[in-house]
Amino acid sequence: MSRMEKMSLAAADERIAAIEGWIRDDDKWMQGSYRFAAFTDAIAFVGKVADIAEALNHHPFIGIDFKKVTLRLTTWSAGGLTELDMKSADQYNDVYRSFMGK
Repeated sequence: MSRMEKMSLAAADERIAAIEGWIRDDDKWMQGSYRFAAFTDAIAFVGKVADIAEALNHHPFIGIDFKKVTLRLTTWSAGGLTELDMKSADQYNDVYRSFMGK
């Protein structure tokens, strides 16, 4: 499967289950949330997310609620979830772990 080919819901569910903190929230989107000690930490994390999104040319929906950042992913051109979404979520988790010193 190419990174831009739409996954079946079963394949997406299996792959998402292996990505800590992420869920499939409908048939086209997946979502992950991150909590921080301060608003400024949340904003700094969003800056790192932006760098990854630009490098992958794959941009998430970003919601910021004080000390919580929520990211939602889908691949519009494929009409749903693809390996690119999974790769993005993995990279966002890596940055969060690094950011939090884990």
